[in-house]
Parts: sequence; structure tokens; C-alpha cells
Amino acid sequence: MTATVPEIRTGDLAQAEPAALWNFLYGNPLSDSTDARRRTLEAMVGPDMSYVYGLPRDEYRDQVFEWLKQIGASGMGSLGFPSARGGEDDPAGAIASFETLAHGDLSLLVKVGVQFGLTGGAIHRLGTERHHEQYLPKLAAVELAGCFAMTEVGHGSDVRSLRTTATYEADTEEIVVNTPDDAARKDYIGNAARHGQIAVVFAQLSVDGEEQGVHAVIVPIRDAQLQLAEGVTVSDDGEKMGLNGVDNGQLAFDHVRVPRANLLDRFGTIDESGHYSSSIEKASSRFFTMLGALVQGRVSVACGALSVAKSALTIAVRYAERRRQFESPEGRETLLLDYLTHQRKLLPGIAKTYALHSALRRLRNRYVASIDAEPGSEETRTVEGLAAGLKAYTTWNTTETVQTCREACGGEGYLAVNRLPALKSDSDVFTTFEGDNTVLLQLLVKGLLSEYKEQFEDLDLLDIVRYGLTRASDSLLESVPFVNRGMDADEQTLRSRTNYLKSFQWREDHLKGNLARRFKKRIDDGADPLDALIDCQDHVVELARAHVERLLLEQFSEDVDNCEDDTVAPVLDLLCQLFAVERTWADRGWFLEHGHFSPATSKALGSLLNTLCEQLRPQAQSLVDAFGIPESVLAAPIATSAER
Repeated sequence: MTATVPEIRTGDLAQAEPAALWNFLYGNPLSDSTDARRRTLEAMVGPDMSYVYGLPRDEYRDQVFEWLKQIGASGMGSLGFPSARGGEDDPAGAIASFETLAHGDLSLLVKVGVQFGLTGGAIHRLGTERHHEQYLPKLAAVELAGCFAMTEVGHGSDVRSLRTTATYEADTEEIVVNTPDDAARKDYIGNAARHGQIAVVFAQLSVDGEEQGVHAVIVPIRDAQLQLAEGVTVSDDGEKMGLNGVDNGQLAFDHVRVPRANLLDRFGTIDESGHYSSSIEKASSRFFTMLGALVQGRVSVACGALSVAKSALTIAVRYAERRRQFESPEGRETLLLDYLTHQRKLLPGIAKTYALHSALRRLRNRYVASIDAEPGSEETRTVEGLAAGLKAYTTWNTTETVQTCREACGGEGYLAVNRLPALKSDSDVFTTFEGDNTVLLQLLVKGLLSEYKEQFEDLDLLDIVRYGLTRASDSLLESVPFVNRGMDADEQTLRSRTNYLKSFQWREDHLKGNLARRFKKRIDDGADPLDALIDCQDHVVELARAHVERLLLEQFSEDVDNCEDDTVAPVLDLLCQLFAVERTWADRGWFLEHGHFSPATSKALGSLLNTLCEQLRPQAQSLVDAFGIPESVLAAPIATSAER
């Protein structure tokens, strides 16, 4: 039987209203923090926070800092802080506010993230009550500007190997923070070059000659008049590819002394007698627990990156609905979005954006529910892994989406006034924020192997597979309809979301089983587990991508099935189909190599992709208008509602 796809039937779908689609995306006040979104948008559309083009760098930095103060004065900076310290105990609201701010100036977004999320978040999650009392109210009100000083020139993503030292001296009851060499300089530190007054410095803690691993210490770097503290050296990172409203800089410390109380000691403390103690015995476990307490940053960056993609898609679709080019036989020029090639550029991006929205909403809620879980528990580790994978996938998707939207707008998309160049240059570094994406995709497997290496002397492969990878069968799943058995997939098969869910699960299991066997071969050849991981990194990254895409389809599909709005559900069903078909078609080489479907079925997928784009074309503007981004926040003339 030859694979077929249905004819395009106009009028099959009622026009979905943006308000109804918005309700699908954001309408649940319990899970979507609608009040935090509303309050943030109200602050953003005010006359004092309009997007500004072309300011000189220092003036731009100061403008962003003034905006940051306005956010602090509005109370939005304290959303996630404890109510006992003037906050609202609403970490979900803090993430939703950050996500909403990402529709505006991204330099402001980063300053907000540094001030409230990173500096305030580290003090909140790694400190104890005395730190909360002393610092959180001032940080929330921007009466004190903070820095998050983790990354070093020589060890960016390798936090465990940081070289900055924090040595405790019992006779003075002080911690001496020192930069031993140039490679240990803290770099790319937001707020460091111009505005920061304190820094949360991550350093190797030494107490009574014994190394205790990486800990965080609060170090004053400027006084109230912004004069540098003794022993602190600051260098300006200067002009960057984007985000030039953020004063990134380098920090170095020449035996800077701070009180013992400045150690953020939730997971490890020094008592009055100079004795170090921790409720977590192993230094490695303590390290991962400490980093796990900061996972909100990865969740926030992923949500913020998705907002950037939503902004770019909104600009590009609105422009494509008003820009005409090339005259039709009837004598009227054709709208850009009526061209199939333009639909293929933009509509799959909208589908992926909706799928990511479903997954990130669940991640945010799951993270919030895990905050009070036992540190290092299975649930917290699971959330850390999800946050790492979704942050990597989302930020890569944003980089691709913004570029596609820029091209889709032609020369207009290259003009600074139409915002896309700023979205492109300012969001590109999101793939590096909170950990390099390639490293993040390996994080879970690498962590499992590290734990295994410490717990087992006899490196038996079967234990490794059972412990970290759950070896999968290498046989094709007979229940997957796409498996080639002498006939090609028919129309109903190609349209079924259930079939794609089975197919994505099969791909993930197949990759997982083969990865386990690759490990076996290298370990059988005498390789160390970590060396074996390096040899298999390409496979690890491929498995991580397959896992994330299966998760996206599964969760978006579930949301579509639960949608009770009869005018919206059919549109979302097609959008979910589009996501599944496009992702399968994009990886068709792998599926064909592994005998998952025939060449004829692969060709039919391409035809169905075209059909879905054409069927969804009338819904395009409603789908992006549902993101609810005010025109003043988009700040792009080509995205205005002027007469078409």
C-alpha cells in the first residue's frame, strides 16, 4: 500500500481566538502564576521602561540599573524570597516574572537574574537565617547590588575544579579569599564592572589544613560610594556580542579577609572553635547538593529563552501577515505567509514553542514541589537532570528560531529598530548561561558514572548498566506501526500522535541500549568509566536530545488531550501533529538507517509536513497573539497592528 496524505480541506477548522489560546497556555492561576505575569507586564509597559535603541555603553548600563531599581521598588524582586524577610514565598511566581520580563530588554532580564535569582538565590538557598536577615531585604529592594562569582577563566563549566581559595584562620576567625593565579580570576561576572557591592564567591574552602571542597562566601567588593574594597581588583569585560547593558567584569582577590559569618553555611559550617562540620559527609555529595540547590537558575533561563523565541515568532508572523511580494494572476501581490516555504520556516517553530511551553510549565511546577525535598534525593536529582536537558534544548531552539525569524523578515529583520538583531545578539549567550549546553546534556550520565566509580571497586559492566542506564532491548518494538514490514504507513498511521509517541520512545530505548553496549566494549578493553564516557559523548548527546523530544511530545500531547475548549483543541491537535511529524522528518536519516520506516514513508512525512503547515496557516497569527506580548514591549514597528 502506498503512503498517502489527505487533501487540504479549507474551512475544516474554526478560527481559534487568541484569548482562548492564551487561556490554554497561561490560564490556570494555580500552575501558571497569572498574577505574577500581570504585575510584571504592568511594570514593563510603564512609560519609564520603554525599550531604548543606540545608547552609549555606560549610559545603557546605568539605564538598565535604573530599571532594575524600579523592579525592586515594585516588589517583584522579592517574589521568591521568604515572607519572614519581606518576600512572598512564591518561587513559581519569580520564574513566571522572569519569563515575562524576557519579552523586553534582555540586559534588564540578566540584571534581574543576577540580582534576585543568582545572588539572592544563592544567599537564600545556601545561607541560613542570619544571612537571610542581613542581605535579602536589601537585595530585593536593590539597596545593595550583588554579583554571583562562580565562573573562572580557567574552569568555566568545571565548577568542582575552581582554583579561588577561601582559607579559614582560627586565630582571627576570618576567611581569607585569594586568587592564586590569572586562570583563577572570576570572569563574565554580571554587576561586577560598575554596580556590584557584594559578591557571592565560590572557592575551595580550607579549614585547619583540610580541604572541604567548593563553598560560597559573601565578599564585599565596593562600599556605598562604589569605591573598591581593599584587595579587590575589577576589570571590565568591555564590549560583547550582546547584552551590553550588563556590566560584566573580572574579579580578583588578593588575600581579602571576611568574617567567618560570611560563609554560606547551610551545607557546611565552621563553629566558634574553628571546627568544620557538615550534615553531608562526602565532599562530592556536598558539592552536588550545593549545586542542586541552585537549579532554579537553569529553569529560569530555559523559560526566559522560550519567551525570546515567542517574541521573535510574533514579530515574524505579524510581518508575514502584512508584507506582500510578487503579483498573483489575479493582479494582487501575495502575502509572505501564503507561500509554503514561509510556512515551513515559521509554523514548525510555533509548534515546537507550544511543546516546550508544556514541558517547561511542568518542570517549573515540579521544581517548586521539590524545593523542600531531602537534599540529594532521587526527586531533586531528577529535577536537576530535567532542568539541564530542557535548558540546553530550549536555548538551542531559541538561537535557531531567532535566526529563522530574522531571515523571514528580510531586510526589515536586519534593522535594529525591528528588534530581531537585539534578540539574536542578546540571547545567543543563553546557550552558555548556567552551564554549556553540551556539558549539560552529559550531566546526568556523567554524574551517575562518577557516583558509581566511588561506590564500586570491581567495574562490572552489568552493574553499570543497571545502575545508570537501564539497558534496553535491541529488538524493534513490534507495536510501533512505522516499522517496515513490507508495506508503507497509511494516512491514519501518519496522523496518529500515539504512533509518534511509541516511535519516539523506541528511538530513546534503542539509543539507550546501544550506549550501554558501547560502554561495555570500552570498559572490557580496559578503559576508565570517565574515559569511556568521553569516547561516547556523541552518543550521550544524541540520547539526551531523543529523551527531551520524547518528553516534549508526551507532555504537549497530554495537554492537548486535556483541553476542553472545542474551538482550540482541534488546532492544538494539528499543532502537536506538526511537532511530531517535523521532528521525525528532521531525524529521518536515523530512522531509515535503523529500519524504522521505508523510504516511501519518509517521503510521505515530507508531504504531510506541507499539508499540516497549509492547514495551520490561517491560525498562525492567533497562535502567536496568544503569547500576549504588548506591542510596546515587542518594540518592533513591523509587528504593529497597523492596517495591512
